[in-house]
Amino acid sequence: MPAQIHQFPCLQDNYGVLLQDPATGATASIDAPEADPVLRALDQTGWRLTDILVTHHHKDHIGGVAQLRAACPGVRVVAPLADKARIEGADLYVREGERVRVGAIALDVIETPGHTSGHVVYHAPEEALLFAGDTLFAMGCGRAFEAPAQVLWASLRKLAALPPETRVWCGHEYTQANGRFALSVDPANPALKTRMGEVAHMRARGEPTLPTTIGLELATNPFLRVDDPGLRAALAMPDADPADVFAHLRELKNRA
Repeated sequence: MPAQIHQFPCLQDNYGVLLQDPATGATASIDAPEADPVLRALDQTGWRLTDILVTHHHKDHIGGVAQLRAACPGVRVVAPLADKARIEGADLYVREGERVRVGAIALDVIETPGHTSGHVVYHAPEEALLFAGDTLFAMGCGRAFEAPAQVLWASLRKLAALPPETRVWCGHEYTQANGRFALSVDPANPALKTRMGEVAHMRARGEPTLPTTIGLELATNPFLRVDDPGLRAALAMPDADPADVFAHLRELKNRA
């Protein structure tokens, strides 16, 4: 049976995500922005929390971990080894190349430093799922808070290389704002124009714009399109190194 996923809002613009293996009933919360929405989602689905998979140390991703551990005895907390000093008390610390199981669902750990120095994402290749935290957003990416932009670019290249059908769950509902920036730097992109119309309708109906897919991001996300001649021409950087184009885009977005 395919993995089951339940997405729901948390805090101001975060998303909570529950991942369940129907065969075993094992259920993971991808990060824990706050506990109460996660507990309500568990009540609504009837699922039992067995794991919390943490992507990075920011408070809006781990703020609910302690309360969930108290409310769900036996839950296992998985966190990035590189952030061990800032995410204390996890049951398992993981790094690049290791695999975590939620029941029968196997998730590969991919280190994606940049937004934070210890950020990881979780990729389930057999299910074609990616839980990207704050590394990759729909039509955007996280700020490079704890590493140079070129480091974040190298992390995004790992994700861009995943199969295009991979469905991507991100940590925040930033799509519409990201899309407006994308249009400002990639105005001739027809796929981007079409997508922004779809996003406007979704948000007007109060619907989430996630998940996205790797293929859709390759077509519309300027941070994954730094080799595109049209985007380079719009930035007046036709011959620049791709990492430098990315760094310039990230700085433009920081100021937007």
